[in-house]
Amino acid sequence: MTEVRLTAWVRGRVQGVGFRWWTRARALELGLAGWARNTDDGRVEVVAEGPEKAAGELLELLRGGGTPGRVDTVVERWSEARGNLSGFVER
Repeated sequence: MTEVRLTAWVRGRVQGVGFRWWTRARALELGLAGWARNTDDGRVEVVAEGPEKAAGELLELLRGGGTPGRVDTVVERWSEARGNLSGFVER
């Protein structure tokens, strides 16, 4: 199983609505490691490492309608896992 690193930038009404907490819970359920943080321009940046299938599922959840707040767009970047993350935290 291929380990990958997903970096996703989520734009919409995603700050101050529990979005990072929700993302953390979903990532942990999927067995992913990483973090979610608010950016100065109002987006949430998500970095998740783990099995490619699980990371893809997280991306689908981020784009789905069940998130807190409102997601307008998600831009993602895929790369090789670095292997330096453990757990999943809100920054």
